Amino acid sequence: MAKIIDYVKETRAELRHVTWPTRKQAIIYTAVVIGISLVTAAYLGVFDYLFSALLKLVI
Repeated sequence: MAKIIDYVKETRAELRHVTWPTRKQAIIYTAVVIGISLVTAAYLGVFDYLFSALLKLVI
């Protein structure tokens, strides 16, 4: 039990050293992640459609 308590204490101490992003930074980073995810989804969707159409032509 002592090891668990020490672990929790050490974890809390480390979290105090973390430099957390500001609200503005967090919003910007979130928007970037969502934007990249949408672009990637569109890219994969287009290729999926093209390969599906090509496969239908072959079969």
